Amino acid sequence: MTSAIASLPTLIVSAGPSPDNLRACLLEAGCTIVAEVGPDATLAAQLAHHLPRLIVLSTARAAGQLASTVALACGAERRPLLVFTSDASESSIDAAITAGVAAYVIDGIEPARVRAVLGVALARFRQQQKLLDELYRARTKLAERKVIDRAKGILMARYKLGEDEAYQKMRSMAMNKKLKLADLAQRLLDVEELLDS
Repeated sequence: MTSAIASLPTLIVSAGPSPDNLRACLLEAGCTIVAEVGPDATLAAQLAHHLPRLIVLSTARAAGQLASTVALACGAERRPLLVFTSDASESSIDAAITAGVAAYVIDGIEPARVRAVLGVALARFRQQQKLLDELYRARTKLAERKVIDRAKGILMARYKLGEDEAYQKMRSMAMNKKLKLADLAQRLLDVEELLDS
């Protein structure tokens, strides 16, 4: 666990004063703290400047709102988010989980515990990323399949081909043009739309 944490560039985002021992616990766990910032208008710029691989959120209350703010500032660049708070409200926990928080720790800043939480949060983040990547690939394949089927339907109607013949014709065209089948299918749909307009 420690090897995954060692020298991990870490940004602390604090809404209000962060507990004195949080920084010490993160350093003891092996993190490299690049900065401590507030959740203000410069947050996205701070993230772009420091390029943290871990973001630790510290707040006494409204933890879900802070997590949402940080996730929004991260944009498409997902990073593991950890929350240390005394906010045990269900709405904050739900908002934090929705924002992608990997660990939500209530009133628990002790060196041994922080190290363990970091390890679990990093593992959970990797698992979430893997699932999101698989979901993205599945959605992409489904979208490509729909485009291919629509293009195949156009060829079948226009040239009175069977389904297999239309598919083979598209495959052959894609290979000749050195295109992915889905890209060729999209071009066929674009041409069909142009001709119909």
